[in-house]
Amino acid sequence: MTYCVGLKLNHGLVFMSDTRTNAGVDNFSTTKKMFTWEVPGDRVITVMTAGNLATTQALISLLEERSKRPSERSPTILEQPTMFQVARLVGSTLKEVIADSAGEGQAASAGFKASVIVGGQIKGGLPTLFLIYPEGNFIEVTDDAPFFQIGEAKYGKPILVRGYEPDLSFADTIKLLMVSFDSTIKANLSVGLPLDLQVYENDSFTVAEQARIEADNEYFQTISQGWGEALRTALMHLPSYQRS
Repeated sequence: MTYCVGLKLNHGLVFMSDTRTNAGVDNFSTTKKMFTWEVPGDRVITVMTAGNLATTQALISLLEERSKRPSERSPTILEQPTMFQVARLVGSTLKEVIADSAGEGQAASAGFKASVIVGGQIKGGLPTLFLIYPEGNFIEVTDDAPFFQIGEAKYGKPILVRGYEPDLSFADTIKLLMVSFDSTIKANLSVGLPLDLQVYENDSFTVAEQARIEADNEYFQTISQGWGEALRTALMHLPSYQRS
């Protein structure tokens, strides 16, 4: 399993993903799930993946190959005129990978499913996010739905719903996401550190910040411990149940 979040603010986009791909009693493995294509001054495009690992790796490999090899540069995300067209391309490529990997019938294709978050900005357009489904169709972020989650979303969503504000600073948004990821990590073994973080500021056309949060990261540990203590304190301050 995995957990990825793409969140839109008034002044930019913030992405965070975990890196765990296998979790057993004695078998943990990690792999990158956040990928970025950057042309300074023109575009920044970020893709996060969740689902069947073979499918997601094939998707990224195809997008990467078609963006670098001159003989296979069409279609390529580096030449798409808008983020909407980028989302269409990623969706069709995902659908292509799943169809090529699966056998005949719906049941066979189900095991190769994956979901994708695509976000960024291309010169001449606004920064935005898209959630792409295994069938290749997608939806765009809105004011009513300002963030997308893929993977193990249920444990971290209440934190985002309660804490998100469109004018949050990047620093406070990162704090909010770390609480969301910490809550998910503590509830589900299939999500784990390290975490990948990326920040994009509107109209900059370059990545503002990119970091990997390891298990021994001092700030993450402070957030994790502080959030647990704050919850216990808040719980004790709530009125106790009175028996009738």
